[in-house]
Amino acid sequence: MTRQILALPFALLVAATLTSGQTDSSRHSTVPEMDGGAGPCSCQLTVLTPDGKPAGAADVKVHIAYGFGGFHRLDLDAGTNYDGKVNFTGLPAKVKNPPLEFHASKDQWTGVVTFDPAVECQAKHDITMQKADSGQK
Repeated sequence: MTRQILALPFALLVAATLTSGQTDSSRHSTVPEMDGGAGPCSCQLTVLTPDGKPAGAADVKVHIAYGFGGFHRLDLDAGTNYDGKVNFTGLPAKVKNPPLEFHASKDQWTGVVTFDPAVECQAKHDITMQKADSGQK
């Protein structure tokens, strides 16, 4: 009888976990965040393939020069989640030579989006990638 009483709460816990409605895509919903630690601005990006689908595991890079004469520099790099999303936070409000360019790449695709933190400190942008130019003409 004691074993049945102890097994019942465990069975209910397992059943609640299995029926919580968690799907494959919701398991990957945590959005990676890269914190530059240099200011109050942020840019939320969604990287898309040429056919408009999320580009999971895409690489996104940005080079930032800021401060007096652009003396301070940041090179940030982060990967997207299953839904093609990544957040860059802690970006400076003033940068040298705006706008910033976020470069995304995955396999044979690349894409770029610009962001000027002085104009829009809290931004959301999509990057639709295209086939990379092979450099041959």
